[in-house]
Amino acid sequence: MISTMTRRVVRTENAPKPGGQYSQAIATEELVYVAGSLGTDPRTGNLPEGVEAQTRQALTNIKSILEAAGSSMEKVLRVGVYLRDIKDFQTMNTVYSTFFTKDPPARTTIQAVLAGTFLVEVDAVALKER
Repeated sequence: MISTMTRRVVRTENAPKPGGQYSQAIATEELVYVAGSLGTDPRTGNLPEGVEAQTRQALTNIKSILEAAGSSMEKVLRVGVYLRDIKDFQTMNTVYSTFFTKDPPARTTIQAVLAGTFLVEVDAVALKER
């Protein structure tokens, strides 16, 4: 069987523009793959201080991208969280839980080497709204 699945690039001004050769997200008929999102404010280009504020902004950016793709936070299947310092897990998790209040998605959280002064990066895979 030959696949007829299409691939659509997702762009929104409500999330930071990609800082490299990648798209904010790629959507198919059924899924949305959101690239790693940092805590940069798309209106100002500023990075807030602290893992709490950066987590909140990164997840807000993910939410905006999902909405532009025809999805939502309620449709997220999987999340990857990358922390500069795993000691920030509880702070990140407290903020994270306000975005996923019921039936949270599967998640992996790891400590990672992040560029610049970024403290957290988040990516996601979600179902499209039907």
